[in-house]
Amino acid sequence: MARMGKGYSAIVLLSGGLDSSTLLYYVKRQYRPLGIVFLYGQRHDREIRSALSIAKAAGVDVKKLRLPFPETGSALLDKSVSIPSRLSKKIPPTYVPARNIVFLSLALSFAEAYGVDKIFIGVNAIDYSGYPDCRPEFVDAFNKVIRVGTKKGVEGKGVEVLAPFIHMTKAEIIKIGLSLGVPYELTWSCYRGEDLPCGTCDSCRLRARGFKEAGANDPLLSDKGLS
Repeated sequence: MARMGKGYSAIVLLSGGLDSSTLLYYVKRQYRPLGIVFLYGQRHDREIRSALSIAKAAGVDVKKLRLPFPETGSALLDKSVSIPSRLSKKIPPTYVPARNIVFLSLALSFAEAYGVDKIFIGVNAIDYSGYPDCRPEFVDAFNKVIRVGTKKGVEGKGVEVLAPFIHMTKAEIIKIGLSLGVPYELTWSCYRGEDLPCGTCDSCRLRARGFKEAGANDPLLSDKGLS
C-alpha cells in the first residue's frame, strides 16, 4: 500500500487559505504529505491557484479533485447570493452544505487506499465564521465514523483526522506560520475572487485581525490599511 501511495505519510486538505497553508508547512516538518485540493464549483478559482502555488512552494505533491456540489445553498456557490460584509454570530450564507463531511470522506478513501493513517484539516473554532463543520465536536464525531465504518477502523488500525489548530486564535496560527516561513503572499482568504482582497468579508476581517494581533503585516491587506 505504501508503494501505491508513493510513500505519503499524511494527507492535508489544502484550500490555499491562511489556515490550511500554515498547516501544510506545519505537517511537512514531520511527514511526507499529499495535499488534496477540491474544485467544487466555487464562485472563483483564485483560492485554487493559491493552493497550487503554496503546494509548489512547499515542495509537496497535490491532487486536484473535482466535485459536483449543488449550484445553490451557499454564497460561495451561487453568485446571486450576496457575500456578507460583517461578522455575525449566526451561521453565515457562506457556509457550504456538508462541505467538510464530503472533503474528509474523500480524503479518508485516499488515506485508506494509500495506507496513510493521518489526515490533517485546518479547521479553527476560535477565530472562525461559525461553521458547524469546523468545531471539535465535528472532528470527534468523524473520527468515530472512521472507527466503525472503515476496514482499517474495525481492525483497530484506523485513519485519524487531526486538527492541530482547532483551539488556536488566528494570531497564534500566523505566528506559527511566520516561524515556518509560510509565504503568506501566495495565500488567499477573501470570498470574492477579485484582483485584491475585498477587506470587508468576514474571512478578510478575521485574517486582518489575526495579523494585527500577531504584530505582523499581511502582505495582501496592508495596502488597504487592514493589517
